Amino acid sequence: MLDGHVHPDFADVASVLIRQIPDREMGGAAVCVYHRGEKVVDIWGGSKDREGNAWLEDTVAPSFSTTKGVLSTLLHVLVENGLARYEDHVAEHWPQFAVNGKETITIRQLLCHEAGLYRASEMMQTPSEMLDWDHMKSQVAAAEPCHAPGDAHGYHALTYGWLIGGLIEAITDKPLQRVLLEELAEPLGLDGCFIGLPHNEIYRRAKLITDDGVVGPPETSHGLTADIRRWAVRGLQQLGIDFAESSSALFPFRDTVDWNDEETVQAVIPAANGQFTARSLARVYAMIAGGGKLDDVQLLSSERVQMLSRIQSKRRDRVLHLPMHWRLGYHRAFAIGASTRDAFGHYGFGGSGALCDPKRQLAVAMTVNSGAGSPTGGSRIGWIAGAAMRAAERAARRRRKD
Repeated sequence: MLDGHVHPDFADVASVLIRQIPDREMGGAAVCVYHRGEKVVDIWGGSKDREGNAWLEDTVAPSFSTTKGVLSTLLHVLVENGLARYEDHVAEHWPQFAVNGKETITIRQLLCHEAGLYRASEMMQTPSEMLDWDHMKSQVAAAEPCHAPGDAHGYHALTYGWLIGGLIEAITDKPLQRVLLEELAEPLGLDGCFIGLPHNEIYRRAKLITDDGVVGPPETSHGLTADIRRWAVRGLQQLGIDFAESSSALFPFRDTVDWNDEETVQAVIPAANGQFTARSLARVYAMIAGGGKLDDVQLLSSERVQMLSRIQSKRRDRVLHLPMHWRLGYHRAFAIGASTRDAFGHYGFGGSGALCDPKRQLAVAMTVNSGAGSPTGGSRIGWIAGAAMRAAERAARRRRKD
């Protein structure tokens, strides 16, 4: 059922993925794991579309918010190169940003989701606006924070991409896609790392199977899913949790979005439409897990890795209503059956995810195109991550005995 290779120590990861790939329906996935700088898992299987075309070694998949982790890493590389500092005011690099109370917002506050600019519903009315990169940059630059920057944090589900992506362009005076290629994809030799899929790479993509890629606000759902959501909303409202902020950030318009549409796939939507191979995602996080170095390429210093991995807040997030333990652009990684105290990364709607654990010298990545998940991933990446972490611990125990 799977192609690729697995180190014997990490065979359990392959067993988990085999159980997750649909056997009577369409859908596929890929998983890649690095341990101590070595690629120990590189597997894929299933179908990349409803027509049953096989998921291949070079298949790239829509990864939603997993894109944010790649974008954050790109900004850290620029900071490492001396082009900016975390305490810089964003407006120092992006003068158009210095309006409506945003003059003192820092780069650190953007990375920690503390800028108060998550209400995407106040910045756009239709999904088609997301396709216009320059328009959305101007919208976030002109926006007014919904709380004093630094006083709270709320997940910038969609706006994060235009904020960080716009800042990267302002710092470098280059298009975001070019910076991604020159500063991350080429140095690390990434085989599939795109924000806005080029036309000549379209043939490689996996299409979302669930609802044919069409995603709308939760209130448009029907049946058991809708019943469960209404029950959960009522229960949480009794605890004083209001979903208005969540809706404004996560589902800013009533219209549905077709994430399989070629125009959407090729647009630059850096918080949501990255197209990756699991291998590329794993290499990005393996570099971080290795103290900023992978193979002979050093992109970050070990001191930088310590900075970006430090927890900035344990407070409950205003949008996700959970303490996400935000680092500088990453959240605490979730895994099943393993401690994740030192692990961090970014997961995405639909089930994709990528993470690293510097203490275990481990990096894990998963791409999928079927099934369901929350705005911060799903259980599948949790099972995969847990299996990889336990395997790494077993390998460490054997090395100590030897």
